[in-house]
Amino acid sequence: MTKGDKIVVLFIFISSISLFLIINLTNINSGNKYVSVQVNGEEVKQITFGTSSKKTYPIKSKFGENILEINKDKVRVIEATCPDKLDVKQGYIKNIGEIIVCVPNRLVIEIKSDKDLLDLDATIY
Repeated sequence: MTKGDKIVVLFIFISSISLFLIINLTNINSGNKYVSVQVNGEEVKQITFGTSSKKTYPIKSKFGENILEINKDKVRVIEATCPDKLDVKQGYIKNIGEIIVCVPNRLVIEIKSDKDLLDLDATIY
C-alpha cells in the first residue's frame, strides 16, 4: 500500500465513524419517550417513562389480558393470556420504534417519541 492509499483508507474510516456517531446522537436526543398501548388498532393507553422502579399495568380487553412492566426506560410483557406467550418471551424493549405484538390478544406495544422524527430507516439502528 502506498502513502496515498493509507490516507484514503484513514479518511474513509474517520468519515464512517463520524457519521455513525452523528446518527446515534440524533436518535438519543429525540425527545421524551413514551409507551403507546394499542388494542385492535386503537390506542388505549399512553404511559410515560419515569425515574421510579418497576411498575405494572394490566391491559384488559375482550380479546384477552396482558400485564406490562415498565422499568425506568424499558418495557416488557410479564404475563399474557395468549397460548404461545411470544410477547412474554420477547423481553424488554427500550428504543424508539421497537414494538411488542400479541396477535391473539390484538395488542401492540410501541415506544414512541413526542418529537417528530424523520422517516426511520435501517441506518438509525
